[in-house]
Amino acid sequence: MANQQTPVGFIGLGKMGVPMVRRLIEGGFTVHGANRSPEVVSRLAGEGMVEASDAATVAERADVVMTALPDEASVNEVASVLVDNARPGQVIIEHSTITPGLARNLAERYAERGARYLDAPVSGGPAGAEAGKLTVMVGGDPEVIEEVRPVLAAFGDPIRHCGDVGSGEAIKLVNQLLVGIHTAASAEAAAFGAEMGISMEAIGEVIGTSFGSSAMLARNVPRFATGDYRAATPVSLIRKDLNLIHGQADELGVPLRLGEVARGLFSEAIEQGLGGQDMAALLELWSHEES
Repeated sequence: MANQQTPVGFIGLGKMGVPMVRRLIEGGFTVHGANRSPEVVSRLAGEGMVEASDAATVAERADVVMTALPDEASVNEVASVLVDNARPGQVIIEHSTITPGLARNLAERYAERGARYLDAPVSGGPAGAEAGKLTVMVGGDPEVIEEVRPVLAAFGDPIRHCGDVGSGEAIKLVNQLLVGIHTAASAEAAAFGAEMGISMEAIGEVIGTSFGSSAMLARNVPRFATGDYRAATPVSLIRKDLNLIHGQADELGVPLRLGEVARGLFSEAIEQGLGGQDMAALLELWSHEES
């Protein structure tokens, strides 16, 4: 069973990785962290993280290695290093959003070196990570999950075993499909309500207790009201996930009609220069149409 004496590694110190590492440090774990950008490594080192120069160094030092990377290309790049440095008994935990097929492929490659692999994408955004309330969707051996549960519990609640390797990523893709659709729906509904003279406060309070409510509506309405679109979950990230989702759906022959509409809206938002802003900035598409 992993405990506070278990050396933990973390690769990928972005919007999610930073608060996850902070929670691990607060939980008493020694965290060895690496990132392509050295500035964030230095900043977290000032908060108690142990600097590592690269992924190979993290793999050499840590018994549990966690990754939170932006796309499949970076996952493959880091995995090539981690596989070469993997050792028997080591646990690799993938928090990146990737396809189930890639997760299964990575698990096989790590297994050849005697290491264990879990796909464990998360949901809840940076705020959820800061609060230690991320939903962790885990695919893999239940015994391995129990072994590393204390590590995951530093930032995750609930921690859900979804099935074999790849199932965590499958559930995450379902989640992200709904995030994209519900964000688009909430923006359209808010624009419609505003044109009828309804305040964002009223939309949030009344619809929030009605059948039309959703987690994305509750999340986005305060941002709609203030126009504060500083990126927590950027438009570009959701479009990236929707592209991944549609690639998977095309392979399976599953039409995603609403998903295609949502992907089109997120693509349009990027064309309008909103890619780096929070996904709630999708509301601006209706403002642009009015202008």
